Amino acid sequence: MTTHVLMDISPAVHQNAGLARYTERLAVHLLSAPAEQVALSLFYNAHSGHHPPPSLAQAPTYTLPIGQIPWRLSVLASQLTRFPYQPLAPLLRQAGPQPIYHATEHLLPRLATPAVLTVHDLIFERYPQHHTRRNMLFLRTGMPLFVRAATAIIAVSRHTKDDLVARYGVAPQKIHVVYEGVDARFRPASAADVARVQAQYSPDRPYLLMVGTLEPRKNHAAALAALARLKAAGFPHRLLIVGGKGWLFEPIRTLVDQLGLAGDVTFTGYAPDADLPPLYTGAACVLAPSLYEGFGFPVLEAMACAAPVVCSNLSSLPEVAGAAALLVAPADAAALANAVHLILTQPALAERLREDGMAQARLFRWERCAAQTADLYADVGQDFTRRA
Repeated sequence: MTTHVLMDISPAVHQNAGLARYTERLAVHLLSAPAEQVALSLFYNAHSGHHPPPSLAQAPTYTLPIGQIPWRLSVLASQLTRFPYQPLAPLLRQAGPQPIYHATEHLLPRLATPAVLTVHDLIFERYPQHHTRRNMLFLRTGMPLFVRAATAIIAVSRHTKDDLVARYGVAPQKIHVVYEGVDARFRPASAADVARVQAQYSPDRPYLLMVGTLEPRKNHAAALAALARLKAAGFPHRLLIVGGKGWLFEPIRTLVDQLGLAGDVTFTGYAPDADLPPLYTGAACVLAPSLYEGFGFPVLEAMACAAPVVCSNLSSLPEVAGAAALLVAPADAAALANAVHLILTQPALAERLREDGMAQARLFRWERCAAQTADLYADVGQDFTRRA
């Protein structure tokens, strides 16, 4: 039996980070599934003049022209009042009979139809100081309502599932762990491509690499402190920090100057998609000392591109890295520096991490993510039909 689904792809339209990648990749793979399994329609809040990525351009797509803040507040109001969100009703009818609504970010309207909610993390609960006050207050008010209203919840890691159970008392059987994947484009790059990005980003010396939105929980401060230790030990490496600017990040730029690293750190901003695989492959080591991650795309991407990785031993990162990376306490800059030192001075260790990392990355595929999500849709739809 075909399951009809209306998926909110707003993250893929308005964002560039992990939520956008999850939404776009999941939608692409679901759209390629047999029609008798999933009939997928797409929805987004058209508040900024942006459009879906080309990969989703041919799918049935609906919009609501609501500003970002009115959209978020009206969704929250629908949960607080327990009154179904009327603007989505005609879109759900167009999506097909007995449709399921899939909220891919932390925003779920009150609906009369079954709903699947993907929860990526509870960073705002664990590290509220790393969020803007407005966003933290919204999520602390809304998330308990969203998870309660959802028919089923997708958690992108066991750690996120455990957080949901511990923080909100969600029944474990309501939460389904569905790991995200790594794109096929993330694979060891050719020597020519590595040379091209080396010439562009770090032409005069080898480099260490961090990838991700520039925000406090990524723990760039520990990476900078570790770099200062490595520089004092005589290592020539530059640290490339790739990613768009998030919030509360200005103190990190100040720290670069305080540690005397102005000539050793490069903030590249967003790197073009074509540059990311060779940047990973060419890195002497990829650092991911995050304080908290719901999943951790950069660790997976780096391993898929045959880069040795040193990452945090907290939150979901041990699930993603397995035994294929060196894990350290993220607050311990000395341990981070020592782990990088081992990789830079022990070629056999670096080679083992490259090989083990590629094998670990092969365990995380978007095809599997989409198949497990489609199975969950079917279960939710069948359960709803039985209850009706």
